[in-house]
Amino acid sequence: MTAEDSERLGFVTLSQFLRQLPALSVLHDGGNGDQRLRWVEPSELGDPTPYLLDGEFLLTAGMPFVGDGGGEQPVDAYVRRLVEAGVSALGFGLEPYFEAVPAAVVRACRQHNLTLVAIPGDIPFAALGLEFSRLLESDNARIFRQLADTNRQLMRAVLSARPEHELLAALVQRVPVWAMLVGADGRVRARGSGSSHGPDAEGSAARVDSAVLQPLLTRLLAGSGPRVEMDSFDVAGSSLVVGYPLRSTRDANLGALVLGTNAPLTPAQNSVVSTAVGLLELLVRQRTSGSLAPSQLATALLLHPESVASGTARQVNGLKDLLAQSISSTRSGHLRVIQGVRADPAAVSARAAPGQRRPGEGPVRELLEWRRLFDTKLVEHTDYGFAAITRLKVDEALLAEVERLGWRLVIGSDTEFTSLAEAYQLASSLRNRVMTSRRSVREEDITWSVAGLLGSEAGTMLAGRLLAPLLALEPERRDNSLGILRAWLGENGSWDATSKATGLHRNSVRRQIGVIAELLGQDLNQAQARAELWIALQYITLHDQGGPDMPGAAAAVASPETAAPAGQMPQER
Repeated sequence: MTAEDSERLGFVTLSQFLRQLPALSVLHDGGNGDQRLRWVEPSELGDPTPYLLDGEFLLTAGMPFVGDGGGEQPVDAYVRRLVEAGVSALGFGLEPYFEAVPAAVVRACRQHNLTLVAIPGDIPFAALGLEFSRLLESDNARIFRQLADTNRQLMRAVLSARPEHELLAALVQRVPVWAMLVGADGRVRARGSGSSHGPDAEGSAARVDSAVLQPLLTRLLAGSGPRVEMDSFDVAGSSLVVGYPLRSTRDANLGALVLGTNAPLTPAQNSVVSTAVGLLELLVRQRTSGSLAPSQLATALLLHPESVASGTARQVNGLKDLLAQSISSTRSGHLRVIQGVRADPAAVSARAAPGQRRPGEGPVRELLEWRRLFDTKLVEHTDYGFAAITRLKVDEALLAEVERLGWRLVIGSDTEFTSLAEAYQLASSLRNRVMTSRRSVREEDITWSVAGLLGSEAGTMLAGRLLAPLLALEPERRDNSLGILRAWLGENGSWDATSKATGLHRNSVRRQIGVIAELLGQDLNQAQARAELWIALQYITLHDQGGPDMPGAAAAVASPETAAPAGQMPQER
């Protein structure tokens, strides 16, 4: 598990997990039932702590306590190490080595206050892992459903007659905060207070007025770039006050959103706040940036699922009519998503067409040029270049003109109004290939596989970066290490199967994989690390065990056609 995983939207506590398994007996309660349970991990190692992260539920059948390991001192040292590593609980399986949890283990867990759970012999460890995964998936599904409902409510607010006020009202209804929208002049434009968040929440935004917030607003409106400012006030609902700037496309400060709460927000709540900040920023840009802003707002909304996921038939048809008028088409006409990236930013900046950036007119000049070329008003600037919705097929003549200007395109296939978000995601998945190969691609010409999406250039980069420590070894050790890693990943992390495939003893395989993990700086217990290494290995070809054939005598990157077929995600056994 990674640090990013620990911040996922949903999570399961130890108490929630144990309540789902009444057959388990808690022999000692460490008092940490409300803490987040990171994972359920079986291990029979004498010291598993190097492979654990804090918050894990460790499962053992008692092998570390067989023989000399069952003495008081070894047991005490084992439990102490688990506590120091932040293990959430120890699950002790009653078969096949013990019929009851050894008294020394019980005493050590009580001494060091580690939650101890006895697991009946008829409950396999795999069942515990599956139950944890089910609970986590269920909680995440609930959170995502709530986020989808919230996003639909925010989108309806944007389409209302008073979008800023309605947006704040929707925000405070879904998130336990008070909210205040401030203009660039420091004056309050709208307020939102959630009466459902406590008896004092309704008046908090009124009591913490713009005068009290002036130091925070001064810092916020004087800065530049993405940022937040924080403060705290001795007022109910204002223990934590956070300000978010609302910026123009040229990073001018157009105002700010200020939120107050009594406690830090959860990841899911922060996601709602981020969406609200983005929509408010677009609304402010529309009000202040002239006639181009509405089409940019429409583009941004249409390229994300929230904008079309809800609404009455009249509202949806209204959006379809707006879309048709913006691309010179009909309501039922086909659509196409285009993404553009600069082939060479330095060269493009010297040209006189879309790439040129003259003070005060560069972004507008680009936007108007793309609208002309693709016969559409639905174009937006992005971090990577631009995105557009068009009715055109983008024939070779148009493509050649765009490429002459120093740009490369991802050209999507025909799509429908309700599938624009999916079309945008598909185009985004091909953008990295365009950036690495510097060649335009058409979605309809792509083979939808890992090799097809990566391409040889990206595959070469992936293999060279991830496997660099192994590729730098002397030839014999390099080839052995690559072979063992490929075999182990190909056998889904099974020590016995890898041993049989390589002719090595399983303990030798364990040692070799441990050394490889250390060289690569990777935690091979993580599914993501295993998957990335397996994909990278598909671009390494060993020729008759003579070593990788790669420029510089380091290693060779195989083409997707010669790469070994990708296997199933490895899992340690």
